[in-house]
Amino acid sequence: MKVSDILRVKGNALFTVTPDTPLSAAVNTMAEKDIGSLVVMEHGDLVGMLTFREVIVAIVGNGGQVGSTLVRKAMDDHPVTCTQETDLDEVRRIMLERHARYMPVMDKRMLMGVISFYDVAKAVVDSQNFENKMLKAYIRDWPAEDESS
Repeated sequence: MKVSDILRVKGNALFTVTPDTPLSAAVNTMAEKDIGSLVVMEHGDLVGMLTFREVIVAIVGNGGQVGSTLVRKAMDDHPVTCTQETDLDEVRRIMLERHARYMPVMDKRMLMGVISFYDVAKAVVDSQNFENKMLKAYIRDWPAEDESS
């Protein structure tokens, strides 16, 4: 299974901010849209990721307040990325190794989407459920053994 399979099912809704967006506005967007991450774009290029992890660290570092902090100060400016052709096993390995819950999907410099650890886990479970159904159907339709053997 490839990342493109997840994006096809997930759809292509993308939420982005710029590095100069106030962190408070970004947090509001995340709450309103019920999302855990925003892609940070500047001049058409991916320059970072903002997840609830970075938001919490920024708030704690600012004495429990969002204040006037900009996304630029809070974001991860070196997010790990993948392509649509990346195999799901590789994505799982990278996400676990880097403790990344969200991963931008790129086609050269173009942002194609974002997949989450939840998306990956759901795809794996759905795939396993499908395989289980196929195996059960195969076993149910197993030809009867010849009694003379």
